[in-house]
Amino acid sequence: MHAIEIDALTKRYGARRGIENVTFSVPAGTMFGFIGPNGAGKTTTIRLLLGLIFPTSGAARLFGRDVAAGPAARAGVGYVPGETSLYPAMRVADLLAFAGRFHPGDHARRRAELAEAFDVDLAARAGELSLGNRKKVAIVAALQHRPRLVVLDEPTSGLDPVIKARLFEILRREVAGGTTVFFSSHALAEVQAECRAVAVLSEGRLVAVDDVAELRGRQARRVRATFDGSPVDLAGLRGVAGLLRDGDTATFLYDGPMPALLAALAAAGPTDVQIVEPSLEEIFLHYYAKGGDHVGPA
Repeated sequence: MHAIEIDALTKRYGARRGIENVTFSVPAGTMFGFIGPNGAGKTTTIRLLLGLIFPTSGAARLFGRDVAAGPAARAGVGYVPGETSLYPAMRVADLLAFAGRFHPGDHARRRAELAEAFDVDLAARAGELSLGNRKKVAIVAALQHRPRLVVLDEPTSGLDPVIKARLFEILRREVAGGTTVFFSSHALAEVQAECRAVAVLSEGRLVAVDDVAELRGRQARRVRATFDGSPVDLAGLRGVAGLLRDGDTATFLYDGPMPALLAALAAAGPTDVQIVEPSLEEIFLHYYAKGGDHVGPA
């Protein structure tokens, strides 16, 4: 079963671009990454997914139910927005209890456990909280009712390293129990470490959807070649991107045929060559620079 299905989703704001023809799905019980530069359309996609705004065309489904059907389609969802706004006069304990009443059941015990885990000051007034402490409150509010789907938009911004580690520890436990986590972030290292699959959005369009391991291992290699003297010109080799020169050393990403690369390097006579898997950040920048093509469904 898929927790999320997005089908040809498009949103335009008059003449301005939102997102265009975005299609992908997220299997239930996984942590799925959603990445892209500022302005790529990630938050627009999330707001469409949660029914907070309406699409120009296309559809979004949560566990098989069309989001357009109404609030019932979004039952069992926890959401942490990128920018956290709280009722400033409310004490944190009252605010969390208020949020919990939107979902059936008694969440007091779970709420207390999460508040302790994230070191949340329940007696503080929301208006007195720092950015990081507001984010912690939002995380507790999103997780307290044990949602089937957790949607996180830049959840780690403002969090210290200890709390970040605790968050991912809790999310891993939730996923092991069958929860789906949709994790939108600029922190590509976190996505790479925690997510099984990822979707890349650029300028409102889908660039790639794939397993993180496949995306890292199949699409490109990072090459570092050192020459005795000035390095030869590799810019004409098909598949080279992001070519940088530093003295006698050339570094670049390569996604062309490996025999062609080896032949070009052998002809140039390097003194040292390193060919390794790139980081997810390098791959993302590679796709973004190219304008990218859809890689394949998750």
